Amino acid sequence: MVLVPLQFAGLGAATIGVLFLLVAIVAVYQAIVIVDAYEKQALTVFGEYRQLLEPGINVVPPFVSRTYTFDMRTQTLDVPRQEAITRDNSPVTADAVVYIKVMDAKKAFLEVEDYKTAVSNLAQTTLRAVLGDMELDDTLNKRQEINARIRKELDEPTDEWGIRVESVEVREVNPSKDVQQAMEQQTSAERRRRAMILEAQGERRSAVESAEGEKQSNIIRAQGEKQSQILEAQGDAISTVLRAKSAESMGERAIIDKGMETLERIGQGDSTTFVLPQELTSLVGRYGKQLTGSDVQDSAGLDSLEFDAETREMLGLDDIEDILGEIDEAAQMDTEALEQEAAAVKEGNIGDEIAPAEEVIADADDGAAPADGADVDERDAETETE
Repeated sequence: MVLVPLQFAGLGAATIGVLFLLVAIVAVYQAIVIVDAYEKQALTVFGEYRQLLEPGINVVPPFVSRTYTFDMRTQTLDVPRQEAITRDNSPVTADAVVYIKVMDAKKAFLEVEDYKTAVSNLAQTTLRAVLGDMELDDTLNKRQEINARIRKELDEPTDEWGIRVESVEVREVNPSKDVQQAMEQQTSAERRRRAMILEAQGERRSAVESAEGEKQSNIIRAQGEKQSQILEAQGDAISTVLRAKSAESMGERAIIDKGMETLERIGQGDSTTFVLPQELTSLVGRYGKQLTGSDVQDSAGLDSLEFDAETREMLGLDDIEDILGEIDEAAQMDTEALEQEAAAVKEGNIGDEIAPAEEVIADADDGAAPADGADVDERDAETETE
């Protein structure tokens, strides 16, 4: 009878020891709080706020303490798609992303129930208000302005909660389907208009280039024809001058022959008195001197049909070599100029290599001056020969 209570007493002491050990382990577990490096925790004891627990190992009163964790890193909040009516009565839908960061965990714990939900709801209402205060075109084009206005509206209330809004990004702003169709039609019409304008400008540019090329080709062709005419006229002038010079030497022979025939007819007559012109006697004497080599009839009379100084100067008989040299030099220069202009036209450098039509015509007129003088020389030579 005595042994049974002792057995139960021994069992009760062991159980109490185990329970005490368990309570001690739980108390130690409750008293030690480990805070991560990117977190802070608000501590309350018996429901009263005590302090913020910093990262590391913290000891708190067990069983009567509670902690609330706050992530101190930048956090992302999605703003659900919102419908709004713009100032010009056009319906649009938009969504956004808000980046926030807890700056004061004590305010975030004491001033607001759930700071994430509060910031999200505030961002939704602000997004609708900003879109409703803008016109449709501005909502589609001025994304940065929308972002800045939403962030400015969120700054003041979130500061009281210990939250900082770091950035706001509007992801999409979509008008209604009818408006989208109208915008697509407008864009298509604008692109067709631009295509037609570009095509018309291209055709006009092509026509201008073709006309310019044809004009320069005609100028070069006309210049070539002009130079050809100038060279031909200069050649005719030289030929005329040479013929006139040849006629100078042939004239004396013809006069002597004609005079001898006249003397023959006179000799056949009955008269014994003859009157001979001085020119004829001079020519006969010179002719006989050339035939016999004698010095008979060394007369100082008229030198047969020699051209006078004025006529020789007009015909350019004394400057034949100089005229020929100038003509050859001008022809060479004109040929080189034509070859350069032809090469420029072939390479497409019309505007840089070919002179304007007025300059080409002026150069051609300047080069035609010798031809005019040659025409005068030719007419004078023909007149003198006759």
